[in-house]
Amino acid sequence: MPVNFAPDLVIQGFTPPLKRADFKLAAFDMDSTLINIECIDEIAAAAGKKAEVAAITEAAMRGEITDFKDSLRRRLSLLKGVPVSALEQVLNERLQFNPGARELCAALKAAGLKLVLVSGGFTYFTRYVAAQLGMDFVRSNELAFDANGALTGELVMQDWGDICDGEEKRRMMLACAAQIGALPAQCIAVGDGANDLPMMSAAGLSVAYHAKPKVREQAMVAINSGGLDRLLCVLSA
Repeated sequence: MPVNFAPDLVIQGFTPPLKRADFKLAAFDMDSTLINIECIDEIAAAAGKKAEVAAITEAAMRGEITDFKDSLRRRLSLLKGVPVSALEQVLNERLQFNPGARELCAALKAAGLKLVLVSGGFTYFTRYVAAQLGMDFVRSNELAFDANGALTGELVMQDWGDICDGEEKRRMMLACAAQIGALPAQCIAVGDGANDLPMMSAAGLSVAYHAKPKVREQAMVAINSGGLDRLLCVLSA
């Protein structure tokens, strides 16, 4: 039975608090979790296609579109020809960290946890976010550009594949955990959308941040208002 641990926290499956020292790794989604926007929707705004792209994004995050890879390819195809300057504008003018993101990451790092950024978004943005928050591992998608610096509507194949979907997020979290000698039970997974559920289900502590209903229902901790640092109420120092 879920309980309200605090006005903005819903807890189910355990009795808080837990100890930060019980965990060795925390994996985070980026868009709408660590940051305030869905980057692909903001890029689409520059192409005059935000409504069309955002509708697909919303349906995918709610779990109504179950094939994330297909939904991402559909959205990317609508962005063909968008110049790199549009991405620069999103990064410089639209992207902000969600409340408590810096504080939570700093507290977890101070407790000795390794941080993983796993995103269905793009390296153009994850590089910045990872550097700002001190992430130890990063996995995200690489946008392809043509010779004129415009989006081709496709992704670059990387050594692990081309699309970081829910299963890749899970695989990356577990691979990073194994690399540092951590068990899945010693992992924290934080997200907001349906494609975060695979990694959240594999982690010892799953956290939904201002999430879609399907994600809130399955998470052990749901932060429904306030900042990400509300999680620190559940994790004692």
